[in-house]
Amino acid sequence: MEPLVFKESAALSFGIELELQILNPRDYDLTRGAADLLRLVEKKPHPGDIKPEITESMIEVSTSVLTRHAEALKELRGIRDAVIAAAQRLNLRIAGGGAHPFQKWSEQRIFPKPRFNHLSELYGYLAKQFTVFGQHVHIGVRSGDEAVYLTHMMSRYIPHFIALSASSPFYQGVDTAFDSSRLNTVNAFPLSGTMPFVESWEAFNEYFERMRGFGIVESMKDFYWDIRPKPEYGTIEIRVCDTPLTVEKAADLAAYAQSLAAWLLKDRPRQPSRDVYRVYSYNRFLACRFGLDATLVDAYTQSQVSLRDDILDTLQTIMPHAIALECQSALHSIRESAAGGGNDSAWLRDALQRSGTLNDVARLQAALWMGTGE
Repeated sequence: MEPLVFKESAALSFGIELELQILNPRDYDLTRGAADLLRLVEKKPHPGDIKPEITESMIEVSTSVLTRHAEALKELRGIRDAVIAAAQRLNLRIAGGGAHPFQKWSEQRIFPKPRFNHLSELYGYLAKQFTVFGQHVHIGVRSGDEAVYLTHMMSRYIPHFIALSASSPFYQGVDTAFDSSRLNTVNAFPLSGTMPFVESWEAFNEYFERMRGFGIVESMKDFYWDIRPKPEYGTIEIRVCDTPLTVEKAADLAAYAQSLAAWLLKDRPRQPSRDVYRVYSYNRFLACRFGLDATLVDAYTQSQVSLRDDILDTLQTIMPHAIALECQSALHSIRESAAGGGNDSAWLRDALQRSGTLNDVARLQAALWMGTGE
């Protein structure tokens, strides 16, 4: 078979994908509205792309290829407005958040597409449990070797993105005690985790061909890694973020990823280390469990540091790159969250304290996303 060809793309260009919840307006449970919503939204021009996801109570929206934070904000708001207009005509509600607070996975229905049906047949009940909602950020790179380098180097900072984006404290009707419960669902899949520690695109191709030869994978889509190269796009794809409660936060997270990538690629502050992967699962767990209050094991210094402080230090380090990319305002917002403003999981727990029921939490999530001010 032909090896994977890595398509060159504009360095530090980026794109954003968001998985969104479709709710009914009665008790704010998930509802099977994707097909009707997609049919309606396709009738009018809109930016980006809007398509189905694995179950009928969710959709995925994605931007075009972008270079600036301001572009991302404008396009995400345009996509949001198009989805909201269609949802309101159908008497549906749309919400962000990494997991619906009280839906039951057994009641979900697989969206009728060949790939989703295949996944359902392969993974059984796990496919319906995959009714969780994430943000993916693509960062453009110039070569496969650059993609391998950046994937390894970004792995050190994955806890940052988990803690900053965490918005899934509630799952199946209970407070999980995690800031991000969503990633526990992803862990159940056999091809989750991290890319192997290869040193070049040629070496990665050798690994991929071996896996394809075993009949385990057919394409990069079969790997559910936290970060993966996407050779057909010329990007790396960061996949650990919960879907934020607003498009503004989604744009800020993408700008953080872009600025961090600029620093790693241009300054080359370190070289990839196997030790990052030795502590990776532990760091990932702590970030999911405790969010911004987690501890981070720094594989390079062999020390434990406050994740919150590590984010603040990193923001200061990469700020010159953010200024060059015209996204310093996004990093200031990230700083406010890290310094004490809290992540979306804190907002959701506060919403439960204020409202008293998870139904009201879901209602408030939808109001925040849709800007209805309920």
